Formats: sequence, structure tokens, C-alpha cells
Amino acid sequence: MKRILVTGGAGFIGSHLCRRLLEMGNEVICLDNFFTGSKRNIYSYLENKNFELVRHDITKEYFAEVDYIYNLACPASPPHYQYNAIKTIKTSVLGMINMLGLAKRCKARILQASTSEVYGDPKVHPQREDYWGNVNPIGIRSCYDEGKRCAETLMMDYYRQNNVDIRIVRIFNTYGPNMDPDDGRVVSNFILQALKGEDITIYGDGSQTRSFCYVDDLVTGMIKMMENPSFIGPVNLGNPSERTILDFAKLIIELTNSKSNIIYKPLPSDDPTQRKPDITLAKEKLGWEPKVNIEEGLLKTIEYFKELI
Repeated sequence: MKRILVTGGAGFIGSHLCRRLLEMGNEVICLDNFFTGSKRNIYSYLENKNFELVRHDITKEYFAEVDYIYNLACPASPPHYQYNAIKTIKTSVLGMINMLGLAKRCKARILQASTSEVYGDPKVHPQREDYWGNVNPIGIRSCYDEGKRCAETLMMDYYRQNNVDIRIVRIFNTYGPNMDPDDGRVVSNFILQALKGEDITIYGDGSQTRSFCYVDDLVTGMIKMMENPSFIGPVNLGNPSERTILDFAKLIIELTNSKSNIIYKPLPSDDPTQRKPDITLAKEKLGWEPKVNIEEGLLKTIEYFKELI
């Protein structure tokens, strides 16, 4: 049994990670300020004697004795991270400093949930870990993109200067149950619009591509990375199966048996035109690759949203 801190543990990915860690027999401290996380996601764990829920904002110091730290705290959808841009970058930077300070004091291993957004609107396709990215440092998405890039810098500096035991994963588009219906992401938007019979909104002409990874696969990759004895990353975690946003909308309509029409609106500023992970490194170092195909994962996600509405 390990004592594990999960920041952002009541969020979409964090709640699935907490569940898996508990199933593995660990003691889990779930830390969340509930800006985007939800008690609904972790309600069923509250009676587990190995689970502890703490309301806390990681921009303020937190003290505990732990073996592992998974740092997932940060709003991850554009509407949420743009709602309070200064708070978003503080969470990535000040929060990272506080969690690295805790890891240094406890001699704990710390994993940073970074993002494919560090690649920006990529000029290299698919994206490999040695690609430095094409990021606008002053755009409306910069609070998130540059905040996550700075967090990776801090991880590496604490590793080089203070010997902190770090792991960095770069998470690509992920979907599944426990997604916030109001997070403004492609999967939740399309499914909800389809289930309600509303027009499905595509921004731009729908030719931009994304690669969608089911949350169970992602959590497996994160745990494999944390438990790897020597590989620190960064490593891409995502599904390399790429499709256009238009094709994805049509698939959602088919799987929900919806009568929704597709409408088009202007593309937001700095929206990436391509997004696909090269997961060669994850296969080589972690023996990891996604197992759940898009239809199977979407059907599970659709059932979750049906129950929600």
C-alpha cells in the first residue's frame, strides 16, 4: 500500500485515477477546490476507509506525508481555463511549485499531468516528444498552454537541481464518463447536442483533426508511468487514431440515433488544426497503447450522459 495524493482528484480524469488507485489497495488523498471538479464524481468512494477528501487550492501550500503525487489540478477545457486566465496560470505555476516543494520534502515521486497543448498548433505531425511546439505566448489559450509548458520546466529544474523524482506525461484528448457536461469540449458538446436533438455545432469547416483516448486507457498509462523505475519522460499518452471533427460529429449522430443537423460557426483563435500523438516512446518505455476503440468508448460515454440528463 502506498499513500498517494491526487490533486484535481474530483475532476474527470482524477476521479477515474482515484478509483483505480483504491482498487489497487492504495491509500488516496483526493485534493480539489471544486472549481471544475464535482463531488458527484467521487461520492461513491467516501465510505472507503482508504479514501480522504480535502477541499484545497494548490496555489496555497499543502502539507502531508505521501509516497506519490499525481498533479492533475488545473481546468483543462477552453471555457473553463479562459474564464479566469490569471487563476489558470497561477494553478499551473504556483501550484506546481507547491507540489514540487512537497515532493522534495517528502522524497515523494511526482507525476505532472501535462498536455498536448504544449505543442500548440503543431507544424510537425504526428507530434513527438522531441518537438518543441508552436505556441502563441500572448493568445487567449496562452494561460493554459504556457502555464503547462512552464510547469514542465519547473519539473525538470527541480529534477536537475534538487534530485526530485519526477514523471511527465503529455495527455492528448481524452473522453469518458464523469466528463463535465458544461466543459465545452468536443465530445461532451456533440453528445449532449445529439441526445437533445439540437444542432451539432462545428467550429471552422470541420477539417481539423483530433485523436480521442478513452479515460480507462489513459489512467493505465499514467499508472504505468508513475511506477516505471527510471523513465521520467516527457511521454505522450493518447490514441493515435486520428479523425476529422466533421467525421466525429457524424459518428456521434449515428451512435445516438439522433436527428440533429450539423451547423458551422467561425473557428476560435489559436485552435489547433491537427492533433495526433506519436506514442512510439510510450510503447517502448511503458509497454502501453490504447485498447478501447472509439465506438466502444463512445457508447459508454453516451450512456453516462443519458443518465445525467
